[in-house]
Amino acid sequence: MKKLALYIKNNKVKFTAIAGLLIAYYFCLPSPLFKDPTATVITSSNNELLGAQIARDGQWRFPQNDSVPKKFTTCILQFEDEYFYSHPGFNPVSIFKALRDNLKSDGLKRGGSTLTQQVIRLSRKGQSRTYIEKIKEIVLATRLELQKSKTQILALYSSHAPFGGNVVGLDAAAWRYFNRNPYELSWAETATLAVLPNAPSLIYPGKNQKNLLKKRDRLLKKLLKNRIIDTLTYTLSIAEGLPQKPYPLPQMAPHLLQKTTKSHYGKRIQTTIDSKLQDRINRIVKHHYNQLSQNEIHNAAVLVLNVKTRQVLAYVGNTPTDKGHQKDVDIIDKPRSTGSILKPFLYTAMLDAGDLLPHTLVADVPTQFGSYNPENYNKTYDGAVSASRALSRSLNVPSVRMLQEFGLDRFHDYLKRLHLKDLKYNANHYGLSLILGGAESNLWDLCKSYAALSSTLNHFSETSSEYFSNEFCEPTFLASEIIDFGKKTSDKTLFDAGSIYLTYESLKEVNRPEGDESWAFFDGSKQIAWKTGTSFGFRDAWAIGTTQDYVVGVWVGNADGEGRPGLVGVQTAAPILFDVFDLLPNSNWFAKPFDDMQEATICNQSGYRASTNCLETTETFIQLSGLKTKPCPYHILIHVDQKERFQVNTSCESLSNIQHKPWFVLPPLMAHYYKAKNPFYKPLPKFRVDCFGSSSVSIDFIYPKEKNSIFLPKDFDGQTNDLILKIAHSKSESTVFWYVNETFIGSTKDLHEIAIIPEQGKHMITVVDEFGNEAKRGFEISQ
Repeated sequence: MKKLALYIKNNKVKFTAIAGLLIAYYFCLPSPLFKDPTATVITSSNNELLGAQIARDGQWRFPQNDSVPKKFTTCILQFEDEYFYSHPGFNPVSIFKALRDNLKSDGLKRGGSTLTQQVIRLSRKGQSRTYIEKIKEIVLATRLELQKSKTQILALYSSHAPFGGNVVGLDAAAWRYFNRNPYELSWAETATLAVLPNAPSLIYPGKNQKNLLKKRDRLLKKLLKNRIIDTLTYTLSIAEGLPQKPYPLPQMAPHLLQKTTKSHYGKRIQTTIDSKLQDRINRIVKHHYNQLSQNEIHNAAVLVLNVKTRQVLAYVGNTPTDKGHQKDVDIIDKPRSTGSILKPFLYTAMLDAGDLLPHTLVADVPTQFGSYNPENYNKTYDGAVSASRALSRSLNVPSVRMLQEFGLDRFHDYLKRLHLKDLKYNANHYGLSLILGGAESNLWDLCKSYAALSSTLNHFSETSSEYFSNEFCEPTFLASEIIDFGKKTSDKTLFDAGSIYLTYESLKEVNRPEGDESWAFFDGSKQIAWKTGTSFGFRDAWAIGTTQDYVVGVWVGNADGEGRPGLVGVQTAAPILFDVFDLLPNSNWFAKPFDDMQEATICNQSGYRASTNCLETTETFIQLSGLKTKPCPYHILIHVDQKERFQVNTSCESLSNIQHKPWFVLPPLMAHYYKAKNPFYKPLPKFRVDCFGSSSVSIDFIYPKEKNSIFLPKDFDGQTNDLILKIAHSKSESTVFWYVNETFIGSTKDLHEIAIIPEQGKHMITVVDEFGNEAKRGFEISQ
């Protein structure tokens, strides 16, 4: 025991030294081995290169790829390190030969480094090539061999080897010199890249062609000699030319690359983009840009989502315009005026709340709310129009009236629950113009919202009438991210399935503006729910469409906000929308959500639930909340004579000759415009002159509007133009007497219009009919 203790004591220093050396050896290899900045690279869903952004140090250095093409592995080992799989990181024979040759030549003539040593040297950039440094490389190479597999070491080399100029790594070199994936290179192309790292500063494509050709052909000859390639392959390979200059890298989705770089800088990201679809949509956008630019419209964006996975299938952030027209701006996430694109959400909300049925008549008459005076696109009025037609035709006045009836704050709350992030202010900030483009949103959020509605409808049908709690989730362009739609629930997330379905039924109609005779884009064979929008001043044109499987969103305009004549959703954005849908597989139409609908009897003329006075009715499915809507208010029971020419009562006709007749009656102002477009509309018959009593009489002003401030222009002769006063009378054949400021100015019959030239200031119009009914309206003449 004493001898053992003495032995340990005497050798303690040696043991400590050896332990220290082992620890130092274990920790001598830096981690990570390479710290150079790398380019941001995005690939498609099937890993095709979509684009890359150069690294911060100006090098085309792709993130490390853990796989190496078999051809390159063969070529690099034949050229650089034939004994790679058998040595421990260094080759003693090669080192001995290199040392012998260098001593004879009195300088560095031969390196003798293995690929493992070259990896170490690449990681220790800037180190002088001395024998001391060579010893360090050998030590680190053996440590690397213990830590990494041969395959991993090859991957390190191929990802960090220099390939001339600012090109680093095999992946970047293959794209820069041959415009292809390294796995798609020929033997000649692979051999060219295999010899480049040996002398990247001397041999560069486009220069020193003879030196490069000799090295490449020498390697090909060796491959033939070792029976790696056959004679035919060799003959064809040496006949191939050399690259003359670097190619630009693919830029199929440059704006998505920008977006990815912000959150995943320097990484290789596999996206959800369908490369073939992206390429074809790029061509569509370029084609339309060439046409639109002739009208000084320079920018457009397209987004395609998969409804069922919520993945982004195509992302075109802008047109291929120039820097002067902001080609680098990604429009998809930029706030723009919404135009009419929010109207379907109001329609759905009113259905969902039980305030409306699809074919309920809504007023389409001249309307003013304070100083706000909405107008339809064609500046005409229908008097009354079904809600679904008002939506499909994108009529402005009915939409504003519907919003006013539904409640501005109430609708604003629905929009906030859609997570439209650009809706930053309270409801009063936007006012009733909210429904016509008074608010801003972006293509991403709008497409996301339409996709959520479609997905809600799909899931309701697929899950035996259940909803998912996270329908209004963010879409993703990352292939690694799986969308979680949340838990199944019997409670709707926002809108019920029946209301969404009925909205989409309306959006299947051609929603072109009235009077647009150039319409030629809608393919009736495709089942698509779609909506266009145009912002005030013709600054933004929208078109968004959805099927069971896809949502396509299009924005067209100028990034700087300049408006242009003809910049209308139906004329500029819709053609792109349908060109894109033509690329997508046809989808079945949405299944009708019967569990959230119920059959009801509907009045054919008014669209309300039928009352006892409605003679023409239809049995149709409505949303469950629609059961609480009121019955038809426009059908009343009147008493008429045998020929239905006059209203009568027992004061002038016997009971046996009186008929009880249901009659469709609209309020006077609605009727005034309605009968102009509906020739079969029959006004309420007047009472026969020998009858006591009369029907109720209504008088509505058409012009001027309430509290209106009016400017009277002058004609070319300097004469002030007349002010035309108009009213609608429920009995137009009545005589109406007109007064301005209690001064009688005339009477009218049948057509109730009268012209005056009032003085500047405030005035009061009073109209009185022959039955003593009267109406008043104040207005002001401004200078």
